[in-house]
Amino acid sequence: MKICIIGAAGGIGQPLSLMLTKQLPYGYILSLYDINPLINGIVKDLNHIPSNITIAGNYGDDLKLSLHQADIVLIAAGVTRKMGMERSDLLSVNADIICKLIQKIMIFCPEAMLGVITNPINTIVPIIVNKMKKIDISSKNRIFGITTLDVIRSNTFIGKLKHQKPYDINTIVVGGHSGATIIPLLSKIPNITFSAEEIQYLFNKIQNAGTEIIKAKNNSGSATLSMAYAAYKFCLSLIDALNGKNNVIECAYVESNCEYSSFFAYPVHIGKNGIQNILSIKPINQMEVDKIKNMLPILHLDISMSNKYIN
Repeated sequence: MKICIIGAAGGIGQPLSLMLTKQLPYGYILSLYDINPLINGIVKDLNHIPSNITIAGNYGDDLKLSLHQADIVLIAAGVTRKMGMERSDLLSVNADIICKLIQKIMIFCPEAMLGVITNPINTIVPIIVNKMKKIDISSKNRIFGITTLDVIRSNTFIGKLKHQKPYDINTIVVGGHSGATIIPLLSKIPNITFSAEEIQYLFNKIQNAGTEIIKAKNNSGSATLSMAYAAYKFCLSLIDALNGKNNVIECAYVESNCEYSSFFAYPVHIGKNGIQNILSIKPINQMEVDKIKNMLPILHLDISMSNKYIN
């Protein structure tokens, strides 16, 4: 199996590459790509670590070697958010990068599973899906906005608040992947109850976690390490699905055509061909219904911003 990371020399790509180097099974290929020639040194560095895999790297304009026959492509290319940066500023840079990458993916590995890390995910994923559907309508089932970071943050914050092991908690997080669009469904966590004050605290903590990291890094970086870990976990689930494992379920931002929005983060059942089905989140409590309803105008605006990049 071949896994390609685009943007592998970046703050997310490097730790993600390291984690996959140590975890991937014997015979797998880890293909690392970046526009930065630093990728050659990163590949050499990784090849000094005992592993079971083949690690190769490429840089520049030619993605053919990196993408050819890739089974999974993790897209971490682009710039990261800084304090004071508007969503539109981030989008204008990253959307152009993504549009060029998608043209190459459609040529060299159109049937690959795509895990999207590049922000703003709420807009980038609709761009990718609508571009790729022009050549293959089924491609939408293989494109995932990776929102696992919202899940692991929720599990961690809840575990600390309730003095429980985060690994024993599995929070369903729906909606989008920015600010108020991130909706943790606290009512669906078994055997844990929350006071109104705890709910308010957790929503604020989870929805503003990204900004908290940027501030803590003095505006010199974003949540690179935790995002790399989240992408690593999601990639392992994609590998499990491709290898035929049953009941692979992850939250991801996907084309949904659901009652809420055309794109929405849901728990999805993933199989060899991508999304097998989107799982229902009902029943949820009235507070969560209201939270989803109130954030939808923000999410719909984010999605609509993709239109200028699709044609």
